[in-house]
Amino acid sequence: MFRRLQPHHTVTLEAGIIGLFFIQAARFLIAMIYSRAAGASVVTALQAAGAILPNPLPVDPALVTSEMTLIGTFFALPLIGSLLMHLPITPLIAALLVIAGRVLMFDLGIMTPTVAASLTVSAGLFYLLTTARHRLRSLPYMFVLGFSADMLIRMFGNTVDLSLATGYLNVQIALSVAAALLALISLLLRNRAAHADDSAIAADRGLIPLWGALGLSGQLFLWLALFGLPNAVAARAGVDYTLFAPAILGAALLPIIPTVRGWARGFIGAVDGGARGWLWLLLIALLIVLGTRLNGLIAGVSLTAAALLSSLLWWWIARPKGEKERSLGGIYLLIGMALFGLLIVGDSFTFEYAFVRDFTGDFAFLNPYIPPLLRGFRGFGLGLLLLALFIAAIPMVQTRRRIPWAANASPLVSLLAILIVAGVVVGAVAAVRPPVIVGVRGAPAIRVATYNIHGGYDQYYVDQLEGVARTIQQSGANVVLLQEVEAGRLASSGIDQSLWLARRLGMDRRYFGTNEALQGLAVLSNIEIAFADGDLLPSLGSQTGVQRVQIVPDQDVVVTVYNTWLSPLFDFGDGAFSDQEQDQQQQISRVLGSLIGGNVCSLDLGRAVLGGTMHNVPDSPLLQTVRSAGFSDPFAGLPIEVSATFARQGQPRARFDYLLLCNLLSEGVGVLNTEASDHRIAYAGVVLTR
Repeated sequence: MFRRLQPHHTVTLEAGIIGLFFIQAARFLIAMIYSRAAGASVVTALQAAGAILPNPLPVDPALVTSEMTLIGTFFALPLIGSLLMHLPITPLIAALLVIAGRVLMFDLGIMTPTVAASLTVSAGLFYLLTTARHRLRSLPYMFVLGFSADMLIRMFGNTVDLSLATGYLNVQIALSVAAALLALISLLLRNRAAHADDSAIAADRGLIPLWGALGLSGQLFLWLALFGLPNAVAARAGVDYTLFAPAILGAALLPIIPTVRGWARGFIGAVDGGARGWLWLLLIALLIVLGTRLNGLIAGVSLTAAALLSSLLWWWIARPKGEKERSLGGIYLLIGMALFGLLIVGDSFTFEYAFVRDFTGDFAFLNPYIPPLLRGFRGFGLGLLLLALFIAAIPMVQTRRRIPWAANASPLVSLLAILIVAGVVVGAVAAVRPPVIVGVRGAPAIRVATYNIHGGYDQYYVDQLEGVARTIQQSGANVVLLQEVEAGRLASSGIDQSLWLARRLGMDRRYFGTNEALQGLAVLSNIEIAFADGDLLPSLGSQTGVQRVQIVPDQDVVVTVYNTWLSPLFDFGDGAFSDQEQDQQQQISRVLGSLIGGNVCSLDLGRAVLGGTMHNVPDSPLLQTVRSAGFSDPFAGLPIEVSATFARQGQPRARFDYLLLCNLLSEGVGVLNTEASDHRIAYAGVVLTR
């Protein structure tokens, strides 16, 4: 049995497992850099203001600084590895470093999970170099199998990466042992083949050119931010996650079938060598534009097809190495990763553009340049995806004489690949199947709540999504209006938060994206939802909107729920505060006039709840406008100590979140003093009988 094994048999599986570890660590590292840096900034500002902070600190700025230093140090590993990658043993060394880093991400006391993730990623780049040098044919499988496995794990976790949970440690150890054994066996098989003067070994020698390293940065961004997250694809296309998640996974995995690569080779081979890459680029670009600008089936199919075509680009990252050709792959990879980092920063500001402030002090001279540039990322999500696609297609554009989509595999290999794809898709269908929801029916009263979950983070940007779920559970709410919900942002680990919360709590959900489709509003309900839609509101700052959901708590009883998040007010002494207040007034006028219908409450035409984060106090003109429309405030008259929903450390308590009733009576209100978010959940009992 051992004699019949060939190096590429074991290396392909080994590369897939190492690729999985690399992708999991990269996604975790991006989210941790965002949250750790943001948390350290909050703590530093509070310390400077003399605020009383918890002990121990939720985030230690000194520790974060040392982590960032180590992260930068570890990324020198590809440079060191490039000096040693000619040695036959380097693939084993690189694989063991990736394995060690991935295990240490479980916070075993040796290094922090953030530092361990950076070790895993940098070692993964080292492994990528050695794979290109010694095992060229297996390199694409590192990403195709790695991303596919990552998607499948997330599907079983309802978009949460189950491999980061403490209970996964034993599974991680088993996978790590298997990967180490495969790496050792692959080394032995390759040495055996080398002694036999196997020509296949010479054909497997390759390198990563500059264009390949740049293409890798674009591909990584596309797959980490979009194609590798079926929930992000579903949100951008406005389609059902349950239906399209298996399709996206299947599309990502299809290129392992030799016949699929043969089809691609035949199609592109009929095109002139100088136009092949441009044609492929334009095809994917067209599909991405259709998928993000349309909604529904056509959009979902377009992004699924784009995922398939993009997955085939992994074969163009590396190329065969000339006999005396020198490789500068380590330097090129660092350039590529710097470009990848810029794409990540750009992605962050497509959501955070409204919070960019001018520099002060010695850096004030940058104000005419940097802040306007960063604010200009508003609405640039599609542009950033197309830019990343252009970068990802550079290797194919630059390669004119070679088509790496070889399809010369035996029928048995093709059959095995088809069975693998079919089995994984069937597993995905089982993983994403929604649970059966037992709806509340016929109750004389229900409980409605509003909760700004702050992207799943608390005030100090510590992940609190499980705490959010427990808070909602503790509130006993039947219907929950959620704000600042994310459906697949890199900053929140790619989680579809409303989907995960709904399945965790046994509720139905409706999501409405307001900002790049991946940030917005959601309603959770264990009462039947009959209808849902939404509308964007005029916004000077963050793009916001209003969501409309109709629930049917009993026969012939319909309650319309309006969920909104109005632009926040910032007083930085620049004279823009009044403009922001006018912006809020325009938004609430749009909600009350165009969507709710002006004086609907006074005409007694229907039951309605208007709730969400309004970023203003109860006695403001904004709330007076809402009350004038006929909405009642069940929290009116309660002291701020009881009704406050915004309670950040170092800032006065305030009430920014509201539940306002139209043609409904309330019984029992409250605010839960939990710290899973920088806002508190507010709930109100609603009587359905007149």
